[in-house]
Amino acid sequence: MELPVLIYCYDAYCGWCYGFSPVITKIAEEYQGRLDTDVLSGGMILPEKPTHIGLSAGYIAKAYKNVEELTGIKFGKDYLWHIMNPDESDWYPNSEKPAIAMCIFKEFYPARAIEFASDLQYALHYEGRDLTDNEAYLHLLEKYSINSETFFEKLASEEYKEMAYYEFSLMAQLQVTGYPCVFIQTGDLKFTMVARGYTDYETLKQRIDAVLEDIEKPAPGK
Repeated sequence: MELPVLIYCYDAYCGWCYGFSPVITKIAEEYQGRLDTDVLSGGMILPEKPTHIGLSAGYIAKAYKNVEELTGIKFGKDYLWHIMNPDESDWYPNSEKPAIAMCIFKEFYPARAIEFASDLQYALHYEGRDLTDNEAYLHLLEKYSINSETFFEKLASEEYKEMAYYEFSLMAQLQVTGYPCVFIQTGDLKFTMVARGYTDYETLKQRIDAVLEDIEKPAPGK
């Protein structure tokens, strides 16, 4: 029998997803063998024209403190420099490239997608790497032993871009309007939402257990 799938809907640029990373990583480890896992990228920032970090820096400068307080995560000084000094920053955030990178990564290591999502978020929100720049991915290619030439060839291809945009359209079908969001898929068209927005570990665990209990209990008369 196929395992139910834990689907983590996230965006590399989402600060609340960064705060949620330790929770979802722990959940993925704990339910290994009972749940398969998948990560879908949301396409949170897809401007028609490049949009400078200065437009969102004011909001982030306030919001990141809420994320730290609620989740216990810390944003790195190299990331915060761009938020506090937007006039000097050369950042133009865009969710497309990290979403394409995720599609490529899942071909190599489908079972480690949540780990890779966490690494991408750390690269941005702690180390201050620009995820629209190819160089931001080099240290992760090394970590996961992925050939850089192969990776960058795929990163520039139309095929993987289409995969990323397919994931964005799936988000719309699942009516995901904010991140993070977590579903358990128990059938072709059966999705149960277990988290919308930041959710602590205990609450998420209880909800997952309730879904698994429901599908694992024997049918009446058996």
